[in-house]
This record gives sequence, structure tokens and C-alpha cells, in this order.
Amino acid sequence: MAKRTGQVIRASELGEYAYCARAWWLGRVLGYRPANLEELAAGEAAHVQHGQEVVSYRRLQRWAYFALALAFLAGMLFLWLALRS
Repeated sequence: MAKRTGQVIRASELGEYAYCARAWWLGRVLGYRPANLEELAAGEAAHVQHGQEVVSYRRLQRWAYFALALAFLAGMLFLWLALRS
């Protein structure tokens, strides 16, 4: 049985290994750091912004479905009242 080291393996690390095992090894085992830190930070910021936009769009979509359901119910009520009289 292998001894656990308490390290967490993240999905991004698995993706990094699948993309280039050598780059993963250089970074994780030998401790090399990428030279393009500014580009990596900009990419991470873009992903964060995109995630926030997705959350906003999903919220807006839920409100749109709610408004559509409300309009449908109001139409059905109007129709029922019109046919009743």
C-alpha cells in the first residue's frame, strides 16, 4: 500500500500532465516556474471574469423563465375570466 503524502491533486494538474508530462515533471519535481507569469495571470483573470459572466447569465435566464411562466399564468387567468363571463 502506498503511503499518502497529504497532497491534493487538482484537475488542472491532471490536465497539465496529460498535455505535457515533461512540463509537469519539471514544475512539480524540479521546481521550475514558467517564464510567462504575466500572461498566466491575465488568463486566470479572464477565466474569473468569464465565470462571473456565466453566473450572471444563468441568473438572468432564471428570471426570464420566471417572467415567462408568470405571463403564461396571467394569460390563462385572463382567458378563464373572459370565457367565464
